[in-house]
Amino acid sequence: MTRLRASARRPPRPDLCTPTGRFPMSAVPSLVSRPASALAVAGALALVYVIWGSTYLGIRFALEGGFPPLLMAGSRFVAAGALMYAALRLRGVPAPSAAQWRNCTIMGILLLGGGNGLVCIAEQTVSSGLAAIAVASAPLWIGLFVTLRGQRPGPLEWTGLAIGFVGVLWLNAGSSLTATPVGLVALLVAPVAWAFGSVWSRGRDLPSPFMTAAAQMLCGGGAMLLAGPLLGERFDGLPTLHGTLSVLYLVGFGSIVAFTAYVWLLHHVRPTLAGSYAYVNPVIAVVLGAWLAAERFTSHDIGAMAVILCGVVAITLARARVAKPAPEADPAT
Repeated sequence: MTRLRASARRPPRPDLCTPTGRFPMSAVPSLVSRPASALAVAGALALVYVIWGSTYLGIRFALEGGFPPLLMAGSRFVAAGALMYAALRLRGVPAPSAAQWRNCTIMGILLLGGGNGLVCIAEQTVSSGLAAIAVASAPLWIGLFVTLRGQRPGPLEWTGLAIGFVGVLWLNAGSSLTATPVGLVALLVAPVAWAFGSVWSRGRDLPSPFMTAAAQMLCGGGAMLLAGPLLGERFDGLPTLHGTLSVLYLVGFGSIVAFTAYVWLLHHVRPTLAGSYAYVNPVIAVVLGAWLAAERFTSHDIGAMAVILCGVVAITLARARVAKPAPEADPAT
């Protein structure tokens, strides 16, 4: 128990996650790289890339199937969190302390409620691919908040921030987002909330990685289930089979399978490779949206995505360069 709590208090660095229902790298303590076959690594990366990239489209299908945004997201995370929490307790993982529950509640509200919840609200009027492009800016906001906390970025990281924010301005200046004010505001605030929650979580007293994820899902999902009716959300009828299957996919694959594959990757590969989903997922989301939902994107949208992703790649490379001699031990590069 003492060792577990000491590891949980080890101050992590902020993550490069995006707010589609994934979990902060800050929830994962330092891990030691272990040998793994190239095939296993490729399979785990494929799961993270494709599943997390497809969650945007899964959200769209769930909304089209009759699920209100916050009630859908809240029920998804409560279900996934309850399953994970029960499995962990059966395996003997200690329950979070009162202080840890408090920290997980704040993180769940910021990361899942403010991040994923606003993405779900935005996708009522914005295509899944465009939502993915917008929230790809989360690492840029993380870099900004880290700078405000006193951590000095290097020249390459400053360059990445500048490039990325040019892409954000470009995206919001003339794309189809301008025709949907609610979607525009939601997609502006979602990555900011996710980034602030990620940076706020640094050095907090948290339980083990999977228990942190389960507690955040329970708390964040519960908050959305409370907020939904207060904002007037209700079911007008039974959701369609397609919508229900989409929610089940988000619960089982988006919230559990892909996250398990991601944590496995943190044990076996360099953090920069594990975190590469930050700039692969938006591309996957755009391709899937165009292929399966006939979404259309302008050259303006694609150009803005390319600029944003260039900024994210530059930030990732900058953090990799300043990493300690054993970068595998630091999952937030």
